[in-house]
Amino acid sequence: MTARTDSPLTRTSSSSGSAARTRVTTTARGARGARAGVWAVEAGRAVGEGVRDVVERAGGAIMPAGWLALAAATLGLGIGVAFGWVEWIVAGAASLVMLALCVPFLFGARAYDVVVRLAHERVVVGGELTGEIVIRNRGRSTALPGLLDLPVGDGLVELGVPLMRAGHFVAQPLTIPAVRRGIITVGPPTAVRTDPVGLLRRERAWDDVRRVYVHPRTVAVPSTSAGLVRDLEGQPTRRLVDADMSFHAIREYAPGDARRQIHWKSTAKTGQLMVRQFEESRRSRMAVVLGLSEKEFADADEFELAVGAAASLGVQAVRDGRDLDVVTGAEIPRVVRGRLRAIRGISAASPRALLDGFCTVEVLEHTMPLEGICRLTAETKNDLSIAVIVCGSRVTTATLRRAALAFPADTAVIAVVCDERAHPRMQGIGGFTVLTIGVLDDLASLMLRGAGA
Repeated sequence: MTARTDSPLTRTSSSSGSAARTRVTTTARGARGARAGVWAVEAGRAVGEGVRDVVERAGGAIMPAGWLALAAATLGLGIGVAFGWVEWIVAGAASLVMLALCVPFLFGARAYDVVVRLAHERVVVGGELTGEIVIRNRGRSTALPGLLDLPVGDGLVELGVPLMRAGHFVAQPLTIPAVRRGIITVGPPTAVRTDPVGLLRRERAWDDVRRVYVHPRTVAVPSTSAGLVRDLEGQPTRRLVDADMSFHAIREYAPGDARRQIHWKSTAKTGQLMVRQFEESRRSRMAVVLGLSEKEFADADEFELAVGAAASLGVQAVRDGRDLDVVTGAEIPRVVRGRLRAIRGISAASPRALLDGFCTVEVLEHTMPLEGICRLTAETKNDLSIAVIVCGSRVTTATLRRAALAFPADTAVIAVVCDERAHPRMQGIGGFTVLTIGVLDDLASLMLRGAGA
């Protein structure tokens, strides 16, 4: 009787008889072969990726004129050898020699240390930012002349690098004009090596990237704690309390009232204990609301005027120590347009943080209208004592009235309408004040006029 047992590695046959034979067959050799095949595939894949990487880098170093010379060398030598045409062989050999002579000019691109130094990282629109680029030869041999490309926003600054001995450095001055508000990315600097003919090109980029904040232009406005709205000690509310700063009336004494609030003159006149009653005062909280819909502004200059006005009011409020909320519209995706309400807040932790936030404010095509922004602001921001609405000239008086009515009745509302074609004026409409400015300096004069009135 014979029993047979199979396993993945062995097969064993055994018998209980005397003539039984046992045969063991192992597949270890097959397993080693399979592993060797896997290793061969992985090695081939790694070699293929390395060759592909080298080809891509070499392809990136060859310029259009270099590809033309390489094609001339290939065709010239191929056709010349195939048909025995000496002229084609000479042309192909000359193209190949020209490519070979251009290769040494690419050496030394990694022999530099480049540092970008800026005098400031924040500048007001219309100004200039100065700095310098320090290039040092950290190699042990003399570095050939080359070029250095420095991306500045959407532009590119090209600087020439002279012949430098080992260890020497050169500082190139840098001037960045702040033409428009926003964030300018400076860098990364890229060393460029190319041959005199323009066939080959080699680049090496550093990781030194700087961000320059171009702030909107602002003006100094009168303190927001006085002037159009006088609430230095806080805005009184309609809620009556037993002790505060805003006196309301005198009433009869009730059990539990503090004795220090007893009004003794009234008590002497009436013969009954009379106490003072106050209106609860809350800490003054201000909101600056800026609409971003492109339909509300006549042009880009008018929008920049509105941004400057909102920034000026916000900076002064931060300096006055107010609790400030700066709210703008937000982009609404198409899939939820009409069903989503969204606003965006700008940090008002400090004047610098506030101005940095205004650098990223842009006019939007798909956003909430001004009255929608004001309504959502009133719903999400509690205890507002002052609300300043900044908008463009295309906002009608009816729209301003609806936007002002979105805030509670005890909130003082001021509207700043930016219209470059209008004369500065101040008028009262429906219980709130409207300031019309043509230039940014009109804001300070109108606020000062309101303080005097």
